[in-house]
Amino acid sequence: MKFKICLLFIFTTAPALLFSQKSKALKPYFPPAGSWEERTPAAMGVDPSLLQEAVDFAIASESKASRNLKEAHYLSFGKEPFGDAVGPLKERGPATGMVIKNGYIIAKWGDPDRVDQTFSVAKSFLSTTVGLAYDKGLIRDVNDKVYPYIGPVIPYEPARMSLNKAESFEEPDVLELFASEHNRKITWNHMLRQTSDWEGTLWGKPDWADRPPRDTEGWIGRERNEPGSFYKYNDTRVNLLALCILNVWRKPLPEVLKENIMDPIGASPTWRWLGYENSWIVLDGKPVQSVSGGSHWGGGMFINAYDQARFGYLTLRNGNWNGQQLISEKWLSMARTPTPVQTTYGFMNFFLNTEQKPLPSAPASAFYHLGAGANMIYVDQENDLVIVARWIDSSSMDGIVERVLKSVGK
Repeated sequence: MKFKICLLFIFTTAPALLFSQKSKALKPYFPPAGSWEERTPAAMGVDPSLLQEAVDFAIASESKASRNLKEAHYLSFGKEPFGDAVGPLKERGPATGMVIKNGYIIAKWGDPDRVDQTFSVAKSFLSTTVGLAYDKGLIRDVNDKVYPYIGPVIPYEPARMSLNKAESFEEPDVLELFASEHNRKITWNHMLRQTSDWEGTLWGKPDWADRPPRDTEGWIGRERNEPGSFYKYNDTRVNLLALCILNVWRKPLPEVLKENIMDPIGASPTWRWLGYENSWIVLDGKPVQSVSGGSHWGGGMFINAYDQARFGYLTLRNGNWNGQQLISEKWLSMARTPTPVQTTYGFMNFFLNTEQKPLPSAPASAFYHLGAGANMIYVDQENDLVIVARWIDSSSMDGIVERVLKSVGK
């Protein structure tokens, strides 16, 4: 009888023990602050020569735009109406990046420690601060209208104090962001998906002046689209979202991001998130800068490739970092849900590979955080893969992904 009981114990507990051992073996690696383990491609089952081809291709695909980002601005976005830079721009580094497989760095190139602007990848950090507010109940529902959440917005303008009061008599003292009937229809969901069609001017940048059509007749008197019915990539409206969520948090967004995301994932102390010289408001009696959701007019997120990779790795792991759920899976699931009128876009700036249209070589489930430069953080959950590629020609994005996937046998 004792022998049978022992056998029964072995047969009933062995699968559980094996499962437990397997679970421990498969526990993801999370890099501690200040270091990130590197492994050879071969040790991770990756073909070294094919991976080197991917790295060489990325280096050869460096953007042809000037490394002097101020010069690059005035040769591109600076030619738009009211296109002057109002935030800092810095000279960038060379084509830079890294490949992370199963959590370990298996390749890197360029200057990964260099802190550079990341342009619209900042939008992914911005939408994350909205997600954090949602997770904490500060925003009840993404389909709520935005205007009930926003109190009076008072610009901080010390220069006006020296003016004769009569000279500024007709200038408003308070920003009315949602005063029009059209703007009061806008929800958080519309703003996150760039389908709000918000009308107005913010920080000296009219909504119609960002990426305007060639036909100037439609600039000022453009047709208004029902919120949710029309997608338009527009940084004035992105900056509006930054201002709105700042008012919800009632504290600077860089502080929100640092406390809730960047410190827990072990980011370096070198990243900075900046706004414009005129994007200051008075918030609870203190001057606070509203950050830029990109670097379209300067400012935005200044960050190195390692910290970009940590953020990408957090989204690869569905918001969980070493057992701590920093942002909910529910939020990230919504962020990766296609926008009905632009199916390759989720919440800003989650670009989706719907039907493999943007990146034919990648799985349809892959997504990527993208900014001008081009700056790409490619996230592939099917292959447990993150690729950071900075300052590349945007036409080379799929080529880089294709070569990396070939090296891992996909």
